[in-house]
This record gives sequence, C-alpha cells and structure tokens, in this order.
Amino acid sequence: MIRKLNHLLERRFPERRVFLRSDNDTRYLRITPLTQVVAITGSTVFATWMIIATAILLMDSIGSGNLREQSSRDLVLFETRVAELAHERDMRAEEAAAAQARFNTALAQISDMQSQLLASEERVRELEKGVDVVQTNLRRALKDRDAAEADKAQLIAQRDGGTAAANGMSAEEVEATVDVLAAALADTAAERDEMVVSASRALQMADNLETDIKLMEEKNDRIFTQLEDAVTISVAPLDKMFKSAGMDPEHLIATVKKGYSGQGGPLTPITFSTKGGMIDPDSMRANAIIDKMDRLNLYRIAAQKAPFALPLKDAFRMTSPFGPRWGRMHEGQDFAAAYGTPLYATADGVVTFAGWQSGYGRLVKIQHEFGIETRYGHQSQILVKVGQRVSRGEQIGAMGNSGRSTGTHLHYEIRVQGKAVDPMTYIKAANDVF
Repeated sequence: MIRKLNHLLERRFPERRVFLRSDNDTRYLRITPLTQVVAITGSTVFATWMIIATAILLMDSIGSGNLREQSSRDLVLFETRVAELAHERDMRAEEAAAAQARFNTALAQISDMQSQLLASEERVRELEKGVDVVQTNLRRALKDRDAAEADKAQLIAQRDGGTAAANGMSAEEVEATVDVLAAALADTAAERDEMVVSASRALQMADNLETDIKLMEEKNDRIFTQLEDAVTISVAPLDKMFKSAGMDPEHLIATVKKGYSGQGGPLTPITFSTKGGMIDPDSMRANAIIDKMDRLNLYRIAAQKAPFALPLKDAFRMTSPFGPRWGRMHEGQDFAAAYGTPLYATADGVVTFAGWQSGYGRLVKIQHEFGIETRYGHQSQILVKVGQRVSRGEQIGAMGNSGRSTGTHLHYEIRVQGKAVDPMTYIKAANDVF
C-alpha cells in the first residue's frame, strides 16, 4: 500500500535524498513522496493553527481592554454616585439634628411661657379678689357715710328745733357730737376715695395682664405652628420609608412599644399640668406635638432594628440582582469589591449562625425585629459568633470567595418570616432618610 502511494505521489513529489558525508564514510537519507506529503501537511496544519490562535489572542486582548475600560468607567460613575448619596445622607442627618435642636429649644420656650401664663392667671385671680374686697369695703364705707349724714342731719335738726335741751343735752354737747360725726364722715370719704383709686389701678393692671396674655397666646400659636411643621417634616420621610419597604407603621410602633413599656422612660407620654382645671387648647396642642415626637422616637428605634442600610461602606459595584438567574431563583443581591472588604450589619440584631454552609461558604445570619433575617455569604473571614448581639454599622466579617462563587463578592439576603425579599427594596426606601 505504501509503495503504491509512493508511486502515485512520485510525479508530484519525487523522491529526495539527503547525503551526509564524513571523513571516512558517506551516507544518505531517503525522503519518500509519502513522507514529503505528511511533512508538508503537518507544517501547513501547524501554521494554520498558529495563525488562528494568534488571531484569537489578539481579539481577546482587544475585547478585554475594552471591557476593563468600560468597567473602570462604570466604577468611577458608581463611586461618584455613592459619594453624592453619602453627601446627601449627611445633609439629611444634619437637617434632622438641626430640627431636633430647634424642637428642643422651642419646647423649653413653651415650658417657660406655660409657667409665665399660669403665673399671670394666678395674678389675675388675686387682682379679681382684691377688686371684690375693695368694692365690698367701698359699699360699707358708703353705707357708713349715709348713716353718718343721717345722724348729722338729725342732730342739726334737734339743735335748730331746741329738742336737745328737752332730751337733756346741752348745745355744746350737740355741737361736739356734730363735729365728731363730721370728722368720721370726712375719714370715710377719704377712705372711699382711696379705695376708688385702688380699684381703678387694679382694673388697669387687669387690662394690662389680659393684653399680655393675648400677646403670649399669639406667640405660643406661632411656636406651636413651627413645631407642628417641624415634627411633620421629620415624621413624613420615615413613614414613607416604612411603607415603601412594605412594612405597616402601626404594627412597627406596637412592636417597639412592647420593648419600651416601662414607666418613667424616655418614651413615656408627657402631659401639661392644668392644676385640676379643664384642659386648655394650648395644652391639648402641646400634648399632640409630644405624641408626634413620641411616634418619631419610635420610628427611629424601628429604623435601627430594620435593615435600612448598605452592608458595605467602601466602593463596590452591584453585579447580580435579586430574581431569576440561569433558570433558578437568585434570592439575594450581590455586591462586588476587593478581597477582604469589611462587611457591616445593616440593623440591630442577634447572630443566629456563623460558620460554613454549603453554597454560601462562610455565612453569617442575623435575626432582627419584626421577623426579619439578614444573610451575608461567601465571606473570607467571620468576626462574630452565635448568640452575639450586634448593632447597625458594626463589622461582622470580610468579603471573600468561599462556597459556590465565581469571584470575590458578597451575597446579601433579606428574609421576612422566612421568605426571601429583594434587599434593594429596603435600601432604596432609605435613600431619602439616611
């Protein structure tokens, strides 16, 4: 068979001989047509493979360069957006702190004005009593004056008619009696005039106090309006945040109150004393503001206990979102960053699992209030242990590539009553608050 092939190929590829000459001998190598065909075919295949491989490498290098440039641009844009969000969050925090400071100052002013108002009411009541006493004394003085005038008239009549001698009184005695009555009448008149002046002054003071009370009520109304607006502005974003996350605000408040039900604590409702009288509108309005502040405090406590925060503080990029992926359900949000990037708890809670779990690799589970659980998978290092209480923003581990993972990233899950939900629902809901 080989000879036949050589014979057929000899016209195209005649036999070649390679002579090897030495000092003592001469040898040669026969290169048959078939050998030449095999050598040429192999060389051609090798050259073709080299060309194709080189082209693939060049294309891959060009594509990788474009991908890296695109990734760099995306990273720069993302870091810029994160910086803007952080700056906006800081501004919102400063505004909230300023509003809280304004509220505390206004509340102190209200307390002072309430004390002044109560003192003014006491003075008004005292003045009213003083006016009543003055009027009573005045009426009694007028009666005494009328009686003295009647006695004087009677004595004058007796003197003029000569009845005094008949009654056994001399003219001198009648004259002395008349002088005594006249002096008593003059004293009564002077006392009456003094009481009239005192009553006039008391009425004038009562009018001035009434004017001061009206001015103070107007000032209180302006302060109450500002406080109501400030509380409404502070409560509305939190209320919207909870509703956007699908959480019932009333249920949250009831749950938080169960853990803060002790008497005398910071969440105990405050009421203004009315000294046993009817509750005035200002006190009712102040109590309504205090109730809203109590609701605001409960909202802030609830916000610390729900995962309204990012699990990373360094630069990162979001890779795989919540939802179907490769025919299966991806029950979390993936964040990619450098190996060893710190990971933080997104809410207050208790660590229920810290170790290795199939698929997740090194995993930390944290149980929060309201039936919420968060999971942090594929870690390179775990810094907490089971049973440990953690606070929002406390580091719990570091980003890694453990478990079933194609690269360094964090797999972050939120589960409500055991059912996985989209973590971005909570993160986006908190954008306008934190």
